[in-house]
Amino acid sequence: MNFFISDAMAQSGGQAGSPMTSFIFIGVFFVIMYFMLIRPQQKRMKTHNEMVSNLAIGDEIITNGGTLGSVVKLDDNFITVEIAANTQIHVQRNAVSKVLPKGTIKSIK
Repeated sequence: MNFFISDAMAQSGGQAGSPMTSFIFIGVFFVIMYFMLIRPQQKRMKTHNEMVSNLAIGDEIITNGGTLGSVVKLDDNFITVEIAANTQIHVQRNAVSKVLPKGTIKSIK
């Protein structure tokens, strides 16, 4: 049965690397992850929070669900959005995904 598996050749162990190089590698990895993932996400969150805090009555918005409407009433955590004539819904402020330019709703109808 020796023809299926070649005999293992004994090898001498290599020198162990210093633990400092592994710490440096881990540190460089975390720095790269910070600049590629964490920092851009924080910038997106900051711009979204600014957009939500600057909402005003009459702004035309799109929610995360794709609902298009104009802001009728503002509260601390919720807003009232008019999506059609005499049809209003209440949504959370954070559900707003985009503020549209004025007159967008009229141009769609």
